[in-house]
Amino acid sequence: MQSYYYLLLDFFSFIIPFLFSFEKKRMHFIQHWKAYFTAIISVGIFFILWDSYFAYNDVWGFNDQYLVGWRILKLPIEEWLFFLLIPYASVFIHYSLKYFFPQIILSKKITHFITYILFAVGLVLSVFNYDKMYTFVCIGLFTVLMLLQIIFEWSYARRFYLSFMIIFIPFFFVNSALTGSYSENPVVFYDNSENLGIRLGTIPVEDTFYCFALLYSITLVFEYLKTKKLFRSSHEN
Repeated sequence: MQSYYYLLLDFFSFIIPFLFSFEKKRMHFIQHWKAYFTAIISVGIFFILWDSYFAYNDVWGFNDQYLVGWRILKLPIEEWLFFLLIPYASVFIHYSLKYFFPQIILSKKITHFITYILFAVGLVLSVFNYDKMYTFVCIGLFTVLMLLQIIFEWSYARRFYLSFMIIFIPFFFVNSALTGSYSENPVVFYDNSENLGIRLGTIPVEDTFYCFALLYSITLVFEYLKTKKLFRSSHEN
């Protein structure tokens, strides 16, 4: 049973949001499944390749004690599933909050202020830690994303910044389960010479930036695809 630890963690993180996606009286979120899964897969491919590169360079690794044993590009099958199932559950939270609490939204002014602060923090951490691969790549990508946010001023950030604070709660527990908080040994282990060595519990602080970049990128792609679909449908009608 121990070898199914990571696999079951993926499954139980995903199953409840997935089942609620079929609820028809309110959100009926599954109606957007094509755009949603396309966004998750297209962004996920980039992160999977990044993951694989880190694994080949021993920036991090995976404990076979908690895995079923199938690997592709040095990544366990559970890690592949992670990039499909966990983003689904996480971004579903964002859209649930948007649906049920539409009045909760940041002003443009506050959103701009937060974006500039996040960009500055990311830039400083990236520049001064360019020699630490995990820190530089995770926070560097986050910084580029914040720069694009400054340039394009996507309105989605006005809700997503707030949603992320809620999303981070289940993410914290899931990632804690992977980094050794609830098991004898961590499922995912890191070369600490490649990161800042700062932990939130057992989670490297870089994972927060990693999580934000992954989920906000999916949100942006999903919104683009959804808008494109609606635009096409209106012309067809």
